[in-house]
Amino acid sequence: MTDLPFPVAEAPEADAEEQGRKLFAGSTEFMKGVVAMSGLPPADRIEVCLAGRSNVGKSTLINALTGQKALARASNTPGRTQEINFFTLGESHYLVDLPGYGFANAPLPVVKKWQALLKSYLAGRQNLRRAFVLIDARHGVKAVDEEIMSLLGSSAVTFQCVLTKADKVKAADRDHALELTRKALQKYPAAFPEIVVTSSEKGAGIPALRAIIAGLE
Repeated sequence: MTDLPFPVAEAPEADAEEQGRKLFAGSTEFMKGVVAMSGLPPADRIEVCLAGRSNVGKSTLINALTGQKALARASNTPGRTQEINFFTLGESHYLVDLPGYGFANAPLPVVKKWQALLKSYLAGRQNLRRAFVLIDARHGVKAVDEEIMSLLGSSAVTFQCVLTKADKVKAADRDHALELTRKALQKYPAAFPEIVVTSSEKGAGIPALRAIIAGLE
């Protein structure tokens, strides 16, 4: 698949996998939920964020990455996460869970407030190394996903797509979702040229994503 644009990330080398394992095996804690720029913690360490439409599996992925079942509370209610949630990975990294977008179960003024906060965060966070945009393998890229990609691009934030719930679909359907994702990504110069395919339940792709995050400088 390496001849395709945006190939699937391969399993990491042993050293990189161990570096990722150590980063996420250390002290990982929920730090705070932020509802205004004034509440952001100091930009004193490497930061990565996870973005995705509601119910794409962000909380479940965070739990899989950290090996903690309830660190990020998963919810079946779309739009439940209304804050920018910060988690610490030891003393070296922040892992940031952005509010879910699309189908938010909230009044329009609240949604607009989230969007304004999100734009301010992405444009003004100098220590943000990469955003990971989660795409549901059952559906592929939707219009709301392209909205966040456009926002990341206009904010000059490099983003990488992560296909979630890969175990929920047949191989042919997963390949179709990858094809749709590749086509969408070709429009965005800020897109990192590699896709990570994951299953939080089965553990597929988790070592690769850990290694990618641990390797950012």
